[in-house]
Amino acid sequence: MGTGRQPEPAATALRFAAPAGTFTAWRGDGVVRATGIRYARAERFAPPVPEPPAAGVVDATSWSPACPQPPAPELELLVTDPMGELVADEDCLRLSVTVPEDAGPADGPGDGPGGGLPVMVWVHGGSYVSGAGDAPAYDPAALVREQRVVVVAVTYRLGVLGFLGGCGRPANLGLLDLLQALRWVRDNVAAFGGDPGAVTLFGESAGGDAIAHLVAADGARGLFRRAIVSSAPLGLSRGRGRMSAAMAAEAASLPASGPVAGVVEAQARVAARGRRYGLAGAMPFGAQYGFPPLPAEDELEAAWARSAPEVDLLVGTNSREVALFVALLPPAARLARTRGAGRAVERLVRALTRRIYARDAERFARRHRAAGGRAELYTLTFGAGALTGAHAVDLPLLFPHRSTWAASPLLAGLPWGEVEAAGREVRRVWAAFARTGAVPADLPPFLRVDRG
Repeated sequence: MGTGRQPEPAATALRFAAPAGTFTAWRGDGVVRATGIRYARAERFAPPVPEPPAAGVVDATSWSPACPQPPAPELELLVTDPMGELVADEDCLRLSVTVPEDAGPADGPGDGPGGGLPVMVWVHGGSYVSGAGDAPAYDPAALVREQRVVVVAVTYRLGVLGFLGGCGRPANLGLLDLLQALRWVRDNVAAFGGDPGAVTLFGESAGGDAIAHLVAADGARGLFRRAIVSSAPLGLSRGRGRMSAAMAAEAASLPASGPVAGVVEAQARVAARGRRYGLAGAMPFGAQYGFPPLPAEDELEAAWARSAPEVDLLVGTNSREVALFVALLPPAARLARTRGAGRAVERLVRALTRRIYARDAERFARRHRAAGGRAELYTLTFGAGALTGAHAVDLPLLFPHRSTWAASPLLAGLPWGEVEAAGREVRRVWAAFARTGAVPADLPPFLRVDRG
């Protein structure tokens, strides 16, 4: 399943009339999709401006373009054709809505308090430099079909275009993009059968990190009720001010107009300045404190605490996140197979997984509970061989787009039927949290949850 990403003939198209406009959608793979919808526009290195209501009927049958980005050879190792047919365009502030085939406007009985279906807003990862909301690796069709939820996938600015400010340029533009997308969801998702009062953000890696920071962001209050923060490298998020300033100085000469190719090409040079600053330089682009919409770093804990009673939280990691990065580095992978050295490499994998991911996920859950919020902490262990529990192994479970994931080394030759069965369990748990703010009592053996 999960391979029908082409529209059916126009005769089968549907229309959704929303405050933002009337959108022509398309059927495929057992769901209905309205794709490539503008939620904002932005000049380069400038905050997003909300898209005004459209006059007439808007064709929403093309995928959202990806933010321009450098090649990511590591993605080619993990997935087959990671970007599929997506084009790259600086004018990328778009979103796509996927709904069950029988969904309609939220004016009748539904799962949420507003009468509509739960809404799950996907924030993709990729170290803040790669990926796209409509990449086939994140195809939400199975989640939508099985769990009767509405999924909104957001594309936002990345790298030097979205997550580097200073030297007179605004920071956190990608976060501001996401906030603008959430305002669009609040105002329009009921027209697609969703409940704007039952919005759950979910994201992995940098997507999870972005969501964690949106919990504390100015202007985010009331835009979402729940958050699923998966494999967020929160251990790299503090003490980045000097690094970001050095990178901003390197990027100050990049032009605010003209062809974007030169800006993307220069990103490697800008990122190299960050790698001088230790472990944080492993993810040089990211959220910057003290720039809208985020508080200063020393005020972050208080901002998270203030929002805690209003946001149900599911936060967690895979059990051996760093195993992925060991596998992507040939010398480290060879060392891991060497007799006598394998144990040392495994100790390093466990230690760095805790340092970068697990320790701060635990702190996030404890702080959230202490401030009066509901928080559940999970650990996922799935896979086979050296990549069991590795970073990103949860993605083919949530988004089982077979032609993308079946040959991935993350799955280590596992039968696709086993992946599908495990994925149904993960999708069930994630959707249950989106409905209720709690995970169900019956969990699969590869998913452990601390309910606090």
